Amino acid sequence: MATTQRPHRRRLVVLLAVTFGVVAALVGVGLYGLVLAPSPDAVAPTNDPTTPASAPGASTPAPSRTALPAILSTTDAEAFARDAADALITWDTTEFELTDYAQVVVDAGDPSGFETAALASDVRSYYPTPDAWAQLRTYGTRQWLTFDDVFIPASWDDALEQGAEDDLLPGTIAYTISGTRHRAGVVGTDAQETSRPIAFTLFIACEPSFDECHLLRLSEVDNPLR
Repeated sequence: MATTQRPHRRRLVVLLAVTFGVVAALVGVGLYGLVLAPSPDAVAPTNDPTTPASAPGASTPAPSRTALPAILSTTDAEAFARDAADALITWDTTEFELTDYAQVVVDAGDPSGFETAALASDVRSYYPTPDAWAQLRTYGTRQWLTFDDVFIPASWDDALEQGAEDDLLPGTIAYTISGTRHRAGVVGTDAQETSRPIAFTLFIACEPSFDECHLLRLSEVDNPLR
């Protein structure tokens, strides 16, 4: 795996911060559209499985599988973007722990470790809090993504045209995902399902910087590059 040392000025975040002021899109700290858990004794249970209200007497389902699949190893940036996006959004509270899903995405990051902490922060913003996760599990809540479009944003082309050659790792590209986020669960004996549009951008580096594609950063949820 090619992991040669590179100056900090060549990193993706530097170019975008200087050229377009899109630091907010790269920090990835937004929680828009994700459910956060209120205090369990402050909210009564509802009929919405995506709302992490307490469910007295509900048991916690045990994980049913032993390992999550890794994100696709490939030199095809679009195929990697699709698989990484699916891994990021798709989860099932009855099968694995919250940290298991997050770790799969982080493991697809820059093998040099340079962006690991920043990517981990981005990834955390896409998931419910640990308390919310525990409460969602009482409803057997699961989430998945359906794709509407996967494309290289026009603003990324502008960045490549205006940026200096050494500002980006060779093979760096951005893909914006637009689609629908679905959630389903069971409240009492009633199956419930909700859905909403979702959009975000993945920043990826492939050959010749690496032997296969790796995830560098994520935009905020619903604050993608266009």
